Amino acid sequence: MTHTAEREEKQSQATRIDGKAIAKKLRESIACHVDVLVTDHKLIPGLAVVLVGEDPASVIYVSNKKKSAAEAGIRSFEYNLSKDTSQDELLNLIQKLNKEKEVHGILVQLPLPKHIDANAVLETIDSAKDVDGLHIENIGRLMAGMPGLVPCTPLGCIALIKSVENNLTGLHAVVIGRSNLVGKPVAQLLLRENCTVTMAHSRTSNLPHICRQADILVAAVGKAKLVKGDWIKPGAIVIDVGINRTEAGKIIGDVDFDDVSKVAGYITPVPGGAGPMTIACLLGNTVIAACRQNNLTVPSIG
Repeated sequence: MTHTAEREEKQSQATRIDGKAIAKKLRESIACHVDVLVTDHKLIPGLAVVLVGEDPASVIYVSNKKKSAAEAGIRSFEYNLSKDTSQDELLNLIQKLNKEKEVHGILVQLPLPKHIDANAVLETIDSAKDVDGLHIENIGRLMAGMPGLVPCTPLGCIALIKSVENNLTGLHAVVIGRSNLVGKPVAQLLLRENCTVTMAHSRTSNLPHICRQADILVAAVGKAKLVKGDWIKPGAIVIDVGINRTEAGKIIGDVDFDDVSKVAGYITPVPGGAGPMTIACLLGNTVIAACRQNNLTVPSIG
């Protein structure tokens, strides 16, 4: 009997999926892999993070990435550029980092200033160093089921789901949101797990009805408290990727946590759910990239 079925039999308050704890365990596993690379191969994975401007959320995020990388034994290369940096200057820096042997992963923090074309930037990054998984080649590899670097937040979502239900075969997953960053890649990863996947979005007719069919619901649409309790199948696994700031400065998700918790079997909080997993998966991608670039066996991260 699946966890979903068990929860349907004896419904109570949903179990909170602790993204912080799961991410901590993943980072510890990554640190062990880094120790092996350093000891056996004299290889220190290197991650270059490029920040253009001073967006407050991005500054905090980059700082957390740097701290987490250091704790895992990954070398950080940080580039803080002025908001007035030209697109050519940024592309030149990326091309330089593509050639640096000590840099195995390159991440350009989004969003970028409006005068810079994000797509041009992402496509300039060497696909082998694209630890954000957003280069067109890596997106294509994900679609084709081929090895590549996978976007970090979707990877984290799958890890959160599998922390409570390891076998996803035959389950119906509904993904709300069709962005290249989360919605589309997480749908592909769910297909890899043999789920039946429905993609929903802002123009989907009768969205609540579709959501009520989901054994797994991933909300990544960017609309605060969109998903209500009466949208949820009893016992469902609910992953909230939304990050919305209230007028009071509080961070809330796309899911009405209190309402949905009365029906769902498992639910991620915001903050403390998908967010910590994104950084952990970024570190994992950096280790994978370092191994591939040095023709070493890619470890099973997790």
